[in-house]
Order: sequence, then structure tokens, then C-alpha cells
Amino acid sequence: MAGEDALTVAQAEIAVLQAKNAELGEQYLRAQADMQNTRRRAEDEIAKARKFAVESFAESLLPVLDSLEAGLAIQAATIEQIREGAEATLRQLKSALERNKVVEIAPAAGARFDPHQHQAISVVPMPPGSTQEANTVVAVLQKGYLIAERVLRPALVTVSAPK
Repeated sequence: MAGEDALTVAQAEIAVLQAKNAELGEQYLRAQADMQNTRRRAEDEIAKARKFAVESFAESLLPVLDSLEAGLAIQAATIEQIREGAEATLRQLKSALERNKVVEIAPAAGARFDPHQHQAISVVPMPPGSTQEANTVVAVLQKGYLIAERVLRPALVTVSAPK
């Protein structure tokens, strides 16, 4: 009888373990399905973000486009009117760029040359008696731009030569 009791207990324990194993298997399958659904949703969101990433930027440029077209539609504009329109449109464009985190890089003369934001086009010797330090910006040939603190285009500069 003791052997039968031990057998019954062992069979009961096996049944409990089999039930627990089946339950864990179901949980694993549910977790796998949840993970796949989450991955699919994330991939869909990334695809949408890529597809519409420029939408906000493009919307902010539409008024600039409208202003340029309106200015060109005026047949008998004076030079002063053309200049005023160009300046107003330039302000609109700069504002649109700033709203989209595009910031100008325009170092002042004498600013320290920063190879991360500036590209030296030439190195010029400093005239005798000049107080400007070596490796500083002499002139900006073309402004650079950052977008969200990342260099979009470095500023093109001339740099003072070592003495």
C-alpha cells in the first residue's frame, strides 16, 4: 500500500507539474505575440515618422513660397519695393528655419577656430603688429548651419596663421 500511495503522490505531482508547464508555455506564447505586436507597432510608428518628418518643416516654408510668388507677380515693382519684399521674405525664411531648430553658424572675426563647426578654406598670415591670435577666424566666406545642435553645414572661414 505504501508503494501505491507513493505512486499516487508521484502521479499527482506529475499532473501538477504538467499543468504548470502547460500554463508557462501559454504565457510564453502570449509574451512572444505581445513582443511581435509591439515590434510591429514600433516599426509602423518609425515608418510614419520618417514619412512625415519633413511635413512640419515644409508647412513652415509655404508662407515663404507664397511671399516669393506674390513678389514676382508684381509687374511694375520698383527696386525699393523688390528690396523690401526680399528682406521681408528673408526674415520669414530665417524665422521658419529657427522654428525648425536650424541655427546659423557665423563666427565673429577673432573667434577661436572650431573644427567641429568651421571649415578653414585658407590660412592667411597676420600683418606685422596685428594683435589677432593664431588659429582664429579672420573672415566668414559662407555661413554654416546647425540643425538641432548637429552641424548641417560648417561655416567656411579664413583662419589666421601661426606667427
